[in-house]
Amino acid sequence: MTRVKGGSVAKNRRRKVLKEAKGYFGSKHRLFKTAQEQVFHSGEYAYRDRRANKRNFRKLWITRINAGCRENDISYSKFINGLNIAGITVNRKMLSELAIDDAKAFSDLVTIAKEALKSGKKSEVKEAKKESKVVVEKKTTEKAEVKNDYSKMTLAELKAVAKEQGVKGYSTMKKDELLANLK
Repeated sequence: MTRVKGGSVAKNRRRKVLKEAKGYFGSKHRLFKTAQEQVFHSGEYAYRDRRANKRNFRKLWITRINAGCRENDISYSKFINGLNIAGITVNRKMLSELAIDDAKAFSDLVTIAKEALKSGKKSEVKEAKKESKVVVEKKTTEKAEVKNDYSKMTLAELKAVAKEQGVKGYSTMKKDELLANLK
């Protein structure tokens, strides 16, 4: 049997490692042996830091929420406890976005949390939730009225609405097909 040389396989393997090591300092991107060591270590660091990133972002969100709470004269822990008593579940990422971008909505949440802390009873909180459900029901009926107006829209307007709703193949549909998919 003839001898099989593995030159092309080894060359491709080395080329792959050197390609991953592109941009590293000094011999770490030139020499295969040092490049391979650095690529291994880089993989370990990336794996570790993907997990550390989650912790770091959570710390950042909590810091932002705490700053927003302090502006509204409440501590972070009391705010979160008040939201839990009120039965409001909003994750910390969204709470931090509200604290930064929409101070009025955040202050509304703070007042709800303060009221829940004062009462300490879930029965009073349930009444407040019922009021908010009424508002949500009103909004859903408004959406139903908008759906009935689709028949008055032009084809271009219907295609824009279909694009927003994520209807597949909306660009090739006729007006009747679009109306059927939007209802």
